[in-house]
Amino acid sequence: MKRIVSVFLMAALLLSFSKLDAQQTNDAKMKTFIDALMKKMTLDEKIGQLNLPGSGDIVTGQAQSSDIGKKIREGKVGGLFNIKSVAKIKDVQRVAVEESRLKIPLIFGMDVIHGYETVFPIPLGLSCTWDMKLVENSARIAAVEASADGINWTFSPMVDICRDPRWGRIAEGSGEDAYLGSQISAAMVKGYQGNDLKANNTIMSCVKHYALYGAAEAGRDYGTTDMSRQRMYNDYFPPYKAAVDAGVGSVMASFNEVDGVPATANKWLMTDVLRKQWGFKGFVVTDYTGINEMIDHGFGDEQTVSAKALMAGIDMDMVGEGILKNTQKSLKEGKVTLAQIDAACRRILEAKYKLGLFDDPYKYCNENRAKTEIFTTAHRKEARSTAAQSFVLLKNQGNVLPLKKNGTIALIGPLADNKQNMPGTWSVAANFENATSVLKGLQETVGDRVTILHARGSNLDEDSLFEERAGMFGKSLRRDSRPASVILQEALDIANRADVIVAALGESSEMSGESSSRSDIEIPQLQQDLLKALLKTGKPVVLVLFTGRPLALKWENDNVPAILNVWFGGSEAGYAIADVLFGDVNPSGKLSTTFPQNVGQVPLFYNHKNTGRPLGEGQWFSKFRSNYLDVSNEPVYPFGFGLSYTSFSYSDIKLSSTSLKGNQTLTASVTVTNSGKYDGKEVVQLYIRDLVGSVTRPVKELKGFQKIELKAGESKTISFTITPNDLKFYNYDLKFDWEPGEFQIMIGGNSRDVKMGKVNWTK
Repeated sequence: MKRIVSVFLMAALLLSFSKLDAQQTNDAKMKTFIDALMKKMTLDEKIGQLNLPGSGDIVTGQAQSSDIGKKIREGKVGGLFNIKSVAKIKDVQRVAVEESRLKIPLIFGMDVIHGYETVFPIPLGLSCTWDMKLVENSARIAAVEASADGINWTFSPMVDICRDPRWGRIAEGSGEDAYLGSQISAAMVKGYQGNDLKANNTIMSCVKHYALYGAAEAGRDYGTTDMSRQRMYNDYFPPYKAAVDAGVGSVMASFNEVDGVPATANKWLMTDVLRKQWGFKGFVVTDYTGINEMIDHGFGDEQTVSAKALMAGIDMDMVGEGILKNTQKSLKEGKVTLAQIDAACRRILEAKYKLGLFDDPYKYCNENRAKTEIFTTAHRKEARSTAAQSFVLLKNQGNVLPLKKNGTIALIGPLADNKQNMPGTWSVAANFENATSVLKGLQETVGDRVTILHARGSNLDEDSLFEERAGMFGKSLRRDSRPASVILQEALDIANRADVIVAALGESSEMSGESSSRSDIEIPQLQQDLLKALLKTGKPVVLVLFTGRPLALKWENDNVPAILNVWFGGSEAGYAIADVLFGDVNPSGKLSTTFPQNVGQVPLFYNHKNTGRPLGEGQWFSKFRSNYLDVSNEPVYPFGFGLSYTSFSYSDIKLSSTSLKGNQTLTASVTVTNSGKYDGKEVVQLYIRDLVGSVTRPVKELKGFQKIELKAGESKTISFTITPNDLKFYNYDLKFDWEPGEFQIMIGGNSRDVKMGKVNWTK
């Protein structure tokens, strides 16, 4: 047996060495190629590689005569972004590789955030699957479709940790937890880039927004961020580092400042941490006009901020062209060095080399792929299944759900028949005509077995200007100009003829996303009034909730029998919603963010620090303790929460030992039983609390999870292996290590409802 093991070990070592040798050989070839190319490049051409303008006036057949076409011929463009279609991209690439002096190909990027034409749930919804295979596959399908249409670079994943639901871009990330966010970050990078970046169906990933963008003060987009470095390293940096460790090809700088220095010119972030500490080898691109915006930060004029960005470690300037216009002058004045220009240019050229563009600049321009690999039946099926697994059942009093496939359903709400809003924010490549509304999804799923009556019930909001702001980018709500009382009465008339009411309410897709921060995170009042009127009919009401952020749902939770949070499920949302409402899919989503009672509790997150005056267990209020006068400290729904049509029970925790030393391993186990009537999936979550530390530690931290499937009545023993590595954190001196002492081990179905054990671990 030992001999067999030794043979396997030797084979593994040989394979590892073989891969290392191959990588070293490839790196040497790349260096030789780029060394030779850069010797031929003029200073203007080197600086030109650092320029990433938008697509501008490019249209098919006019690339040569456009302003950007002129710059491409002059070697003043490194890449373009958000051009869609093989024809346009091929036309522009031809100018670069046939009409410029050195024939250097362009890189083509796009905001492929949660799918291409086959749109998956918004990232916040996708994170609620807690299923890394689904997450990775969503990125893999997005890469296949985008690459089939000429794209070879995506500005994704967005991994900013966010604990403030006022911030609109929480919709684009994976929630509040660094551990879960890191798992998703790595899975997305792997899905986009695959195992071979030179394959024509993989694309280069760009992790963003580095760094701390999700912690903007007051939840207002583009705002200031200020926090301790200890919090940065423990709570906000891990998902960025996970992407780097997964081999991400590029990084995007964030808009906010860090330690008083805008991230776009922050050398500590871009060079000391990203490159020196984490070993990142790819290139760094600014966000849209990120360099120019430092002028309004009060950081200098255009020449100054452009030089500071380049000195900090920025390689590519998106849209602003400050580097293109000012670097020659800054070099003459000694504000930047030729070595810095060369380093940035080299990184851009390396990215193009790794993508195989020097071998074949048209490798992503295959018209046949564009016709056969986009929005396919197989991709749509995967998107539908993934969407259904992202939905979170928040309440189901009296088992209102699943709905019966008979009788009459009243489908009411401004989002009931609006396919344009189903894909959600940042669905730039989507064809909204291909999306599926809730009404269509229900009708096609149950056919003539169920009578479905439909009425609008209300507009999205009473304020028409607000509704206009919330319906941008072709996602109009088609406002009803009739009096609100008439629209409401129409809905009540059909509600009274139905057996059950499904209310499709909440946010429109552009009420979250970039520049969509909200100071009020409740459902708009006009829709609340509609919901209250529907409840007064006495009919069972199911709230199908659309949202791109955690909403304050205290009243809804107290009064509505059933609430299904469907986020924005993508192009197949309508079908997926029908699948879950009628029980063809048992909901299994778990929240990746905490839902507060009201905006006054924000920021509210599960892994907070304790206070010196905590409330006693079960207390609502106690004078001179840490609490509010008007509301309890508790959320409406905790992190990790999500119901099912079945129920799961947990045994007490079994620990392999209660006393360990050094690098010993602890096994923590629970038996989970499906004690209900439906087969279902459960996310079993492991949390650990370090009870005493050299710096204060959170009340609990997610350290592992397993998504399991159990048939009705079935039981499984689920085990987690815990090592000292799971106990590590960044201490006061930013040293990543663990400290001996007592640890609470918690396992449960969410962060609040856990079974607990305790272990003493010495060094």
